[in-house]
This record gives sequence, C-alpha cells and structure tokens, in this order.
Amino acid sequence: MIRRLRRAGIFAAVAAVAVLAPALDEAAAVPFFAVAGAAFFGVRDGEWFETLALPGDREAERLYGLVSFALAGAGLALFASLPRAPLPYEAFAAAALAVGVGRLGRTIVSRQTTDEFPLVGGYVAAGTAGALVGQIAVRLQTGAPVDGATVPLLTFLAAAAALTAALVRSLVFSRDAHITTILVAFVTWGFMTLEPTVDAPLIVVGLAVTGALGYVSFAIGTASVAGMLTGVVSALLAVVLGGVGWFLTLMSFYAFGGLASKYRFDEKAARGVAQENEGARGTGNVLANSAVALAAVIGYAVAPHLAVPAAPLGFAFAGATATAMADTLSSEIGGLYDGPRLVTTLRRVEPGTDGAITWQGELAGLSGALLVGALAAGGAPLLDPVVPGGVAAGGAVVAAGVAGMTLDSLLGALIEGDRIGNQTVNFLATLGGAVVAVALWAVV
Repeated sequence: MIRRLRRAGIFAAVAAVAVLAPALDEAAAVPFFAVAGAAFFGVRDGEWFETLALPGDREAERLYGLVSFALAGAGLALFASLPRAPLPYEAFAAAALAVGVGRLGRTIVSRQTTDEFPLVGGYVAAGTAGALVGQIAVRLQTGAPVDGATVPLLTFLAAAAALTAALVRSLVFSRDAHITTILVAFVTWGFMTLEPTVDAPLIVVGLAVTGALGYVSFAIGTASVAGMLTGVVSALLAVVLGGVGWFLTLMSFYAFGGLASKYRFDEKAARGVAQENEGARGTGNVLANSAVALAAVIGYAVAPHLAVPAAPLGFAFAGATATAMADTLSSEIGGLYDGPRLVTTLRRVEPGTDGAITWQGELAGLSGALLVGALAAGGAPLLDPVVPGGVAAGGAVVAAGVAGMTLDSLLGALIEGDRIGNQTVNFLATLGGAVVAVALWAVV
C-alpha cells in the first residue's frame, strides 16, 4: 500500500508540472520529456522501479505507465504552448491534475475500503480539487480574472474534467492514464469553447444533486459504476448547459427508467425478459438512450455562437428523452404480462421476443411520454421549460415519444438480431423521436 501511495503521489507531482506551462512558455514540454526519458532509460530495477511499476511494467522491465503519462503531458504541453497552438493552458492543467490528483485520491481512499463507490468518490473529489487549483494557478500567471464570476465556471470545468476522467478510467485499463489525460483535455477544451453561464448556486446544487442521485442509482443497483458516472456527467451537462427544466426532464428518465428495470426483477428474470447485469445499466445502455438528448443539449449551448435557432434543439432533446422513457417503461412493464403480440403482424409470440408489445406496456409507455411532455413544457419560471409553448408543445413531445417507442418496436421486429443489437435500436429510436418532435415543432 505504501508503494501504491508513493506511486500515485509521483504521478500527481508529474501532473502538477502542468501549472507551470504559462511560465515555461515554449519550453513547457521539456519537464515532461525529461521525466519520460529518466523513467525509460534510467530506472530499470531496484526500489524506485518496484515503486513506480504498474501492472505489466515488471514483465517488460520498463516503466511504460509513467513514460506514457509523461509523454501525454509533453504532447499536450506542446499543443498548448507552441505559437498558434489552440489548446488553453487551463484545459491542459485541468486534465493533467484531474487524472494525476484523482489517482492519488483514489489510492488514499483505498487504504480504508475496497468498495468501488468510495474509491470513485475519492477519485472525483480529489480530481475536481486538483483541476480547480490548477486552473486558478494558470490564471494567476496569465493575468486572467479569478473572481466570483469565474470561480463557478472553473468549478464546473474541474468537476466535468474529474468525472470524465473517472468515466474513461472505468472503461479502459487503469494504467492507461495517458489516454485518459488526452481525452479529458479535449473534453475540457470543448466545454470552455461553449462559454456556459454558470452561477454559484447552480453549480453547487447541480453537483450535490447529481452526486446524490448517482450514489442512489449505484446503491440500489440500477446502474453500474460506469453507467452511474455516465448518468452523472449527463445530468451535470443538462443543468449547466440547459437549465433546471432540462435537468428535471432528463432525470425523470434516469429515475423512473432505473426503477422500472428493478420493478419485480425476479419475476422478469424468470420470464427471460429482465435487463441484463441484474438490472444495472452500463455506459452503453445509458448512452444508447441519452446520446441524442445530450447532443441536443450541447447543440443548444452552441446555438448562440452559430446564430441558429435553439428551439428545435429543445424539442429534439425532449422528443429523444420522451422516447427513451416510453420505450423503457413499455418494455419493463409490458414484459410482466402474458399474451404479447408482434408489432408487425399482431400475432402472439413468446415473452421477450424482439418487437413484441402488450397493451399494458403501451399504456405504461404513453404514461412515461406524458410525464416527459409535462416536464418539458412546464410553464413555471423555476422549471426553465425546455419547449416553451404550453399544451401544444407538450403534446408534440408526447406524440414524439409514442412515435419513437413504436419505431423501437418496429426496428426490434425487423432488424434487431445478431448484427443489430438492442442498444443500436434504442439509439435509432431516440433519434427518430427527436426528428418527429422537431418536425411537429415546425408544424406547430
């Protein structure tokens, strides 16, 4: 354990060099190249090697993990410091410290417990703190403002960097810190480009609520660690880039969809219609149902920069979310009833057949679409409605959700199988729901 802690501390120290990039200017990559060279050529055995070696390094007799991390830092430093290089120093520092300090935080927590959620929590908390400090240190060197107007934004960027790092880490091998750092740097850069307006209460409430809901989803088994992190990142983006109404609309799907998956789970498992992985949704499942909605959120944030109307993106978001909700409730509730019929022929088929529907499931799906439609078109100022326009807008969202649910059933009956999986069908259905919602917006 002491060796792991020392190793994590050294990775964090290497990451911390990123905050010196503004002062070093065009030489910002030199310290990282020096670390990589020393680790590759100078440390081949002995106590330092045993301390710094990651799984696989001992067999290769090279510190490839540390070397790769340092080279990733060098590459990002070049991209941030060379003339006309576009990567902001803040994005570089946030990414390096989110990964390096996040790793240290996880290692510290691992001295007390091996439970995955506290370990992830330690990674995200430490990574957020490191990324925030790194951005502030960079701004102090460059003369950029650090005040009450900018700190909430920097906090959002730090949290987004740490959550993205934790998510990428959960999807790849933990030794691939170099890949994680590069991806996080570009994600952070993208968020900075959007220039979102973030106030302190919004970021505090957003982080608290999304973190709490992420814990609940993991604790009750409705999401895996990767799925939980994906959901938290998605919810944070919705509340910051969209608003409270967007957040509540998306969270309605995560909450009710997750609970529906666990509802009478043993009975569904016995019938062969239960969600895989004991009902815990992973990243693939979450993104299959949410990718279109998230693209709409980001598009909504980008719209002012491109001078394009934002309203259709709100309808796309609501239509995709209504589809995901309707389809999930239809499948999870409808699978509990006998006598399903194939949507294309209305002939009776076995429970669990792709494209099978029941009237109970259709009714549950309609109820889900109605809920999303009501939330998306909510008129109270606090809710920041996604689709302003009252009853007509809400009706368009409901219709889009039902259309997307029906499309999912049709695709399931016609093309789902060995080559086209359920997640692809879900994605296409939510895309269809979004298209229908935008088309109805154009008509209404």
